Amino acid sequence: MKKLIVFVVVVILFGSCASAPVPGNEINGCDVHGSARPDRPEYKLNEYKNRYAFPKPEDFASGITLEQLMQSGSEHDFPVEKAVDLSGYVFSVKIGGVETCNCKTKDEAYRDTHIELTPDDQHTGPEYRLIVEVTPRVRALMGAKGTDWSTEELKKLLPGHHINVTGWLFYDEEHKSQSFATKPRGEHNWRASCWEIHPVTDIKVLD
Repeated sequence: MKKLIVFVVVVILFGSCASAPVPGNEINGCDVHGSARPDRPEYKLNEYKNRYAFPKPEDFASGITLEQLMQSGSEHDFPVEKAVDLSGYVFSVKIGGVETCNCKTKDEAYRDTHIELTPDDQHTGPEYRLIVEVTPRVRALMGAKGTDWSTEELKKLLPGHHINVTGWLFYDEEHKSQSFATKPRGEHNWRASCWEIHPVTDIKVLD
């Protein structure tokens, strides 16, 4: 009986090995699927967005560049199970929207942070902006290490600088109508591609 109780407690705290590689499956009462219903495509997308395991050396895909991600209009071009290590210029940092991945919270502490990464300071139009995102789970894990990744702090530190960023590849198909790579003449385009680094797991300022 005691062994059964211990097992139940471990499952509640950490989840299964497949879905919860480190503690943090639930944050602010919101699990990795957010508020999406199981029959909705966002259910699986949110699971990718809310990954919180830090990539190991064998998780990295080699040879993928910022420019390739910016220009890709296909979800099949790159593996979402892989991580990348890229460098670029930070055009802006802003709070993410109210989304199902974060259970539609309006509390900025539990919303994503959007970092707009461009090749350099001469090419900063929306057609050059790759979106890389800091998520609440990874923000909390970094905070436990003494590193402040709040949106406000990143706004102070990153814009106007070149950075190296590490994180998981993700194709956000919800933005097909807003990306130059998928809708070149879209009136409401604000990003280069649906490809993102989401979540970000490491940031280094280079200059």
